[in-house]
Amino acid sequence: MSNLVLELRQGEMMIINGAPIRFRSRSRVELTAHARFLFGKQIMAPDQANSPARRTYFALQSAYIGNDEERPRGLVAARSLIEDFKGATTSDSARDLLDSALYAAEADDCYRALKLAGRVIRHEDAALGRLAP
Repeated sequence: MSNLVLELRQGEMMIINGAPIRFRSRSRVELTAHARFLFGKQIMAPDQANSPARRTYFALQSAYIGNDEERPRGLVAARSLIEDFKGATTSDSARDLLDSALYAAEADDCYRALKLAGRVIRHEDAALGRLAP
């Protein structure tokens, strides 16, 4: 595996293998081994999970970067939320994205699942006429 170098700004947050880290100064971090991580705008706070798509993203986030107890619960929650969402939406595109996200999460490719869930959030925002933050 090649090393991954990330540049993070002062005050930015990163979660590595379930541990939150806030950077007090601008930093350059090199990951030299496999790790489950998110940083910056990829991280959703619990209070931001205020719509079906965002709750799904948050559950997938927990399945990806949560600790050993949180990851299985996150995947169970994601399955349930995705089934509920698929039953409530009329969008074939959203259903396809949700199926792909769940498939990726169940294959332990949660980073890809989060990218797909982000597309569902953008789709939901567009369908409901919400402006992206």
